[in-house]
Amino acid sequence: MVRSWLMEPHIQKGSQKKKPNKTNKQTNKHTGQNLHLKVFFFHLPCLSFLSHHAGISGKSQILFALVFTTRYLDLFTTFISLYNTVMKVIFLICAYITVYMIYVKFRKTFDSENDSFRLEFLLVPVTGLSFLENHSFTPLEILWTFSIYLESVAILPQLFMISKTGEAETITTHYLFFLGLYRALYIANWVWRYHTEKFYDQIAVVSGVVQTIFYCDFFYLYVTKVLKGKKLSLPMPV
Repeated sequence: MVRSWLMEPHIQKGSQKKKPNKTNKQTNKHTGQNLHLKVFFFHLPCLSFLSHHAGISGKSQILFALVFTTRYLDLFTTFISLYNTVMKVIFLICAYITVYMIYVKFRKTFDSENDSFRLEFLLVPVTGLSFLENHSFTPLEILWTFSIYLESVAILPQLFMISKTGEAETITTHYLFFLGLYRALYIANWVWRYHTEKFYDQIAVVSGVVQTIFYCDFFYLYVTKVLKGKKLSLPMPV
């Protein structure tokens, strides 16, 4: 079973190419739409408010940059399409620009005292799990698996930062809402693919569900407080 080209790190050696068919074209259409959604629901909102508010976790952004770096190493080994290549490059550029803006350009307003989550608590178990549970014990496959596992917990430093300060500005909550929304849209896509193609990637689906669970309390508070014009507080210990 082959994953969609958005999530596929590389083409296995010795695999035979299949002739394009209607189902494959439909799959590309859905994954392409998801790629667009990731750009609009993740990077662009982040970049648009960094200069106005310092409540974003730089450590979460470092993890997201690491996620995309390890996921898109196939840029050096496999050419799928010009569109696919360009969008992956945009993802990487946006991720590292975000980190640069937090730690260099706006370092004076960066709240490093409250952004104190210890990344090794995530990186060590995620690395170990990537070696133990993967589709194929090859470097690119392990790194792809690492990126999937890491993405599911990359938001924890941001949630920890909010819980430590006791509240979050409205613009930060909007950013987190759209970040969670993009993941929810991915789950909808997986349901559609399973219904139409009987395609199921256990690693991606389980990790996506875990990530969505982390947002549950936040989504509830967002609807009950932020949408009513109140300030959000997230007493969620990590």
